[in-house]
Amino acid sequence: MIFGYDHFHRPTAEIVDGGPRLLPDQPAVNNFEGWTALASWGEITTRTEIGLLVTGIGYRNPDLLADMARTVDHISGGRLILGLGSGWYEKDYHDYGYEYGSVASRMDLFEAGLARIEQRLDRLVPAPLRHIPILIGGAGERRTMPLVARHADIWHSFLDIESFRKKSQLLEQLADGVDRDHRKIDRAVQWTGADEAGEYVAEGVTLFTAVIRPDTNGYEFTEVESMLAWRRAQ
Repeated sequence: MIFGYDHFHRPTAEIVDGGPRLLPDQPAVNNFEGWTALASWGEITTRTEIGLLVTGIGYRNPDLLADMARTVDHISGGRLILGLGSGWYEKDYHDYGYEYGSVASRMDLFEAGLARIEQRLDRLVPAPLRHIPILIGGAGERRTMPLVARHADIWHSFLDIESFRKKSQLLEQLADGVDRDHRKIDRAVQWTGADEAGEYVAEGVTLFTAVIRPDTNGYEFTEVESMLAWRRAQ
């Protein structure tokens, strides 16, 4: 799988307690728009699944976003993963004229948007080429995890192993409460190294993600190479 970015600017952040925390110095860099780029990926790739990790729900009308997803799904021959989140990077909202609101208001929008996206995908003609997998990023116990239990095919987080274990157990309980088989929700986490990978797999992780950053020679693939070496050794 290859995931792109859905930030209009490039935030420099570190992961703290399972979520991003902005660093003091932020680069003045504008990203190319994610969904436009994603459509081109659908043309130039042939096998890998593609998506954005993740699309901020407040940046686009949810019904339009569903149609955009359906379109990229067709362009790619049925290889889209629809990554969704509530949004968090304030600069994106202000610079592009969106209401930033509060965490609560963004979560309200996220919850309503997920339902609208699913309803729109069911009504579009022609339909998507497959059931488009929905990936939800985040791990908040009160709002995000119940949405994962109801809507997600893939759950992605940045949690350490102990926190992941607890949240995964919570997801199992929440999924049972809405009559979903929690085993049908794939668990995904950010790669933290070969030393911990086996522990995550033992807790149900089936997908690791890594950041590929540009450098003076193109792109830095060291982390991906370490992931592949670990997989070959299993």
